[in-house]
Formats: sequence, C-alpha cells, structure tokens
Amino acid sequence: MISFIPDIGQYVIQFLISVGFAFLIGMEIYAKTPDENKRYLFGSERTFAFIALLGFVLLKSGKLIPGIYLTGFAVFAVFLMIYYYRKLSITENRGLTTITLGLLVFVLPLVIEQFPIWFSLLVITIIMVLLEAKNKLKEFSKKIYTDDFMTLAKFVFLSGVILPLVPDKEIIPGIPVSPYKLWLAIVVISAISYLSYLLRKYVFTKAGLILTAILGGLYSSTATTFIIAKKSKEGSDAPSHYAAAILAATALMFFRVFILIAIFNRPLSVQMLPWFVILFGVSAGVSFLIYRIAPARENPIPAAEINRPNPLELRVALIFGVLYVAFSLLTQYMMQYYGHSGLTVLSFIVGFTDIDPFLLNMFQGKYAGITSQVICLATLQAVASNNILKMVYALLLGDKATRKYVAAGFATIIAVNILLLFFI
Repeated sequence: MISFIPDIGQYVIQFLISVGFAFLIGMEIYAKTPDENKRYLFGSERTFAFIALLGFVLLKSGKLIPGIYLTGFAVFAVFLMIYYYRKLSITENRGLTTITLGLLVFVLPLVIEQFPIWFSLLVITIIMVLLEAKNKLKEFSKKIYTDDFMTLAKFVFLSGVILPLVPDKEIIPGIPVSPYKLWLAIVVISAISYLSYLLRKYVFTKAGLILTAILGGLYSSTATTFIIAKKSKEGSDAPSHYAAAILAATALMFFRVFILIAIFNRPLSVQMLPWFVILFGVSAGVSFLIYRIAPARENPIPAAEINRPNPLELRVALIFGVLYVAFSLLTQYMMQYYGHSGLTVLSFIVGFTDIDPFLLNMFQGKYAGITSQVICLATLQAVASNNILKMVYALLLGDKATRKYVAAGFATIIAVNILLLFFI
C-alpha cells in the first residue's frame, strides 16, 4: 500500500495520516465555531489529534489485548453522550456535528488500515469539504423545494428500481422494441433534461443569455429557440447576442445527440464522431462570431426565462413512450415497403417534430436492412430538418434586426450539414 516510500514503516505512514489530518479537522472546526460557542466544545484544535492518536494506539494494541479497541470506542462514545447531555442543559444548540466528527476521527486509523489509501483519503476529503461548505450547504438547502426532493426520489425509483425489473423482450415480433429499451430511453432522456434543470435552477441561478441558451439547448434547442426569438423583440439594441444565443442552443443540440449515440450505440458513435465534431464546431464558431459583432455592453442582457416542464412528469414520459413506439412501427413499415428512400423521407419529416424518440429508436433498434451508414444519414437528415424548423421559428418570431444574423448562422450550419450528407 505504501510502496512509494519503502524505507518508512507502514505504521508510521498510517500514524502521520491519522494524526495529521485529525489535527487539520480540529483546526477547521475551531475556526468555524463562533467565539461565543467555543466554550461549549469538548476541546481545542489539539483534541482531535489526541483522539486519533488514542484510536491508533488502541487499534495497534488489539493484538496484545483483544477487544481493547472496541472497548475504547465504547468508552469514548459514552463520554460524548455525557458531554452532549450536559451541553443540552446549558444551551439550545442541538447540533451533533462535533460529536460525529469525534467518532469519525477515532475510527480514522481503522479506515486507513483496512481500506486502500485512496479510499481513506477520499473519506478525509469529504469530511473537510463538508466542514468548509457548511454555510453554503445551509443556503443551498433553503433554496430546494419539496417538489425537487420528490422529483429526485422519482428518478431514483424509475432508474434504480423499475428499470432492472422491466423485461427485455420484444413487444411485437419483428419490431426491435422491448419494455426495457423503451424505459431505458425514457430514463436517459429524463436524466439529461433533469441535469439541465438542476444546473439552471441551483448552480447557474444568475446565468446570462448565452449560458441560459446553452443549458436550454441541453434540454430542448427547439423550445429554447422559440423563447429567445420572442425575447429578442425586448432587446433589439443587441440583436446579434440573441442570434448567437439561438445558435449556441443548436450547438448543444449536436452535443446532446452525440451523447445519446455514445450511450446507446458506441460503435456508431465512433463512426459519427467526425461529423458531429464538425457540426458542433461550426455551430459554436458561428455563434461566437455573431456574438462578437455586437459592441461590448456595460449592462449584460438578462437571461431569457425558459419555463421547462418537470423532466419526470408522467405526461411527458407517456408522450415520449407513445412517440417511441410509433416511430418504431413507422420505421419498420417504411423499410419494409419503401426501403431506404422511405426512411429518408421519414427522417426528414421527423425533424419537424420531436427528434429524440426517433433517433433513440434508430440507435437502439436492429432493423433488417438498416446499416450504420443508413443510420448516419437518417440522423443527419433529422437534425438538418430540425434546424430548418428552428430557423423558421426564429425568423417568424424574432426581432427584425436579429433575423439577418439568425438566417446567416442557420444557413451556414444547414449548408455544412447537407455537404456532410452528400459526403457520406
């Protein structure tokens, strides 16, 4: 375990880690405790180092005196119980953080001895981070709504409990759709949407226009384009910024689609990586260039409020499931009666609706006659028609000055997309 310092005994290394980090933890506790409350602590900075030292000595003495370590732990725990009872009689502070940390420091030598060194350091790191982030965690907990706890519980239940129990057998013979594949698709899409929702709500609470568009693109670039285009009429003094935000959302759409390919069809993701790198790079580059056209502003443009539905709402999941099954049937029908040309038409039409169910069906399904090259073409055609839809939204709903930037940006992205289609 300590092969990188062979000339120093293992006991010495364990001793230094235990006592040294216990002393740092004690310093952090003492520094974070208000002066008026320090008299209620059961010791000073050195106390935690002494606790770790006691735990280390008793642990190593276990071979000579069996059970002495557990006895010492029990005696120390009783002492802390007496201290806590006494503390409650003189103050209203019912916190258990210091007592819990005292117990953790006592067992720290045992953790270091029994577990790999990386795990021991991970435990120490988590303790120190939680100590340092005490005030921030309190502020964060005040912002969390009860509904968000319920949403998290739903996601854990849907992904960790239901998903493993769903059968992986075809619903309809010959159609590569099973309850497991359908549920997995819902879970993955919900996870990406939920991540975007949490980042926007709790991490980037004061995000500007561009960052809001990026997070929106991770959720739905079409909805983001619709909202920002309407908002552009309220800030016509910087039209290029609104156009850049719309194009940034589209860049994140390419990123999101590629992540879905990598999750559901890794060999296909390797094949399509160059095309998506080009499309993402062109979209991001065009967005950046258009953003730079506008002069610098002293007051940043406020973020566009994007009211997103709960990503785990039953209605949203049902709609996605219905579309997933419907596109499975349509894909099989088109391939059976019209071949590749039918799939080409279908992929283009799908771009004017919700492309996720269709694409996930393509990435997961194994249809007769559909090769990886055909899936590549269908994917690029779907995103191309979806970009046409977003361009139409932006031109119809956006400010007049914003439209020229949007038209130029989307024209460039769509042109590159079409060129890639001909190349493939």
